[in-house]
Amino acid sequence: MKVLFLVQKEQRAILDRLYEGVQAHCECDLRWLSREDQADLKGYFKREVDVTRYDRIVFFLRFKQEVRQVGFIASLPNLVILEHDAYQNYISCKYTGKFSRHYRQLPSARVISSGYMVVQRLLAEGVDACFVPKGYDQALLHCSSGERDIELAFVGSTNSVAYSGRKALLDELAQVENLVVTRTKSGADYLATLNRIRFFVSADVGMGEYMIKNFEAMACGCVLLAFDQGAEENAALGFVDMHNIVLYRNVAELQDKLRLLRSDPQLAQAIAEQGRQLAETRYSFAELGRQIVEAMRPPLRAPRHLSWWQRWRARRAA
Repeated sequence: MKVLFLVQKEQRAILDRLYEGVQAHCECDLRWLSREDQADLKGYFKREVDVTRYDRIVFFLRFKQEVRQVGFIASLPNLVILEHDAYQNYISCKYTGKFSRHYRQLPSARVISSGYMVVQRLLAEGVDACFVPKGYDQALLHCSSGERDIELAFVGSTNSVAYSGRKALLDELAQVENLVVTRTKSGADYLATLNRIRFFVSADVGMGEYMIKNFEAMACGCVLLAFDQGAEENAALGFVDMHNIVLYRNVAELQDKLRLLRSDPQLAQAIAEQGRQLAETRYSFAELGRQIVEAMRPPLRAPRHLSWWQRWRARRAA
């Protein structure tokens, strides 16, 4: 299978290992598109791409650029969209409902999304959707044997509107616990910080899926305290409360479980170890690259071209 894999040149997260994981399992033409290229996909394809050479054309691009060009995108054959932000379709933010509207205009495309329940909802809407979760860079992140001198912490952003629930929970927790909330540079600083944390608080409140930091913290040997995204999401990921993860629904429940873990260091260590093994086995970018390729292999839906009226409505909706 020959794949054209288009990704963002200015991606904030370091996803090179994920791209390598895809390349390892198919004949892959990987290209990094600039902001200018993404803003003019029709021009880029006219200059740079012979679509007849590829069995799959995979987009991992900025959603806000995609929605503005749905008329052209709908004309592309063998289209697969890899999307890590489709959960925003179902939360209160500027993209509420926009993913659904966009995918309705691309009935032949396959969408690979990182949320299990997000995929179930898209399937119910008639989208050809598959589940491949988020994960971690196995070349960058690993568990070391250093001292864990930060007991309770969160590392990451709380600034976006999509993270308002996260910020509220962390603010509430900080009033009753000695919680460290910080940010680091990607790479060695991030690795060193995660390996200093005993209990990592993940607060993906209202998101409906687990963000990438959950898998990164597990891979680095933290005890992961994660906001519970529901039984079906947990089952799909292999998350078992108090076995390889610690789930909570509010600050009071988090504190109850934290007291138990503080009183039983062996239990805490066992959970951290089981979580690390789960992450290494199932959620490395190398493994997820394989899963992405497997998700794009089955036949796609027969092409359906949009009428000029549908293209006009799509542009207005975007």
